[in-house]
Amino acid sequence: MPLTSPRRSGLTDQVIAQLRDQITSGSWPVGSRIPTEPELVEQLGVARNTVREAVRALAHNGLLDIRQGSGTYVLATSELAGVMHRRFAESSPRHIAEVRSTLESTAARLAAGRRTEQDLRGIDTLLARREEAWDSGDAERFVAADMTFHLAVVAAAHNEVLGGLYADLGDLLRHEMSGDVGERLRPEDHMDHARLVEAIRAGDGEAAAREAAGYPFICPRGRRRAGG
Repeated sequence: MPLTSPRRSGLTDQVIAQLRDQITSGSWPVGSRIPTEPELVEQLGVARNTVREAVRALAHNGLLDIRQGSGTYVLATSELAGVMHRRFAESSPRHIAEVRSTLESTAARLAAGRRTEQDLRGIDTLLARREEAWDSGDAERFVAADMTFHLAVVAAAHNEVLGGLYADLGDLLRHEMSGDVGERLRPEDHMDHARLVEAIRAGDGEAAAREAAGYPFICPRGRRRAGG
């Protein structure tokens, strides 16, 4: 999504809108560093102060994280997601895992009864990408692929409220999953999600819910959570 020079009226609001579009569209993914201030000035054709004000506004809203000496990074995909991240970032990992387990098991149960053939094809594709990411040994790539897979399962539940809630919590969950996985993928920590997909395909809601509910507690940190 290319950036364009905004009109002279309401420059800051227009720049805020363009930067927000880059974030919400996925052009700037969560965790990525956005272009530098001079680069944004050149792309947008506006004054440095206008860019700075827009970036600060988005940081205040929770979408961006300004790190002195490092750059500015995408923290969340929406204002609500940013609020969720700030509100619960220091919460107990066990509590976050319990919420994730509840949402994903409910979504899996609903998906088993509501999924379409198109949903199944998408889930199959994303499961394969998840496995490819694991085989690559790239922890960051795997977390992104795993999160995308679970988002597809939630989407297959065809519940707008559940999907929106999961998406708004997604950045917090992604952060927690990154901590679970760590910097290195170890063979003994691999979790096979094929049984979940087969349960959804077979329309077995209870089996799908049971599979999804356990994942947040199987990972290394999750095993510690299970013990309280």
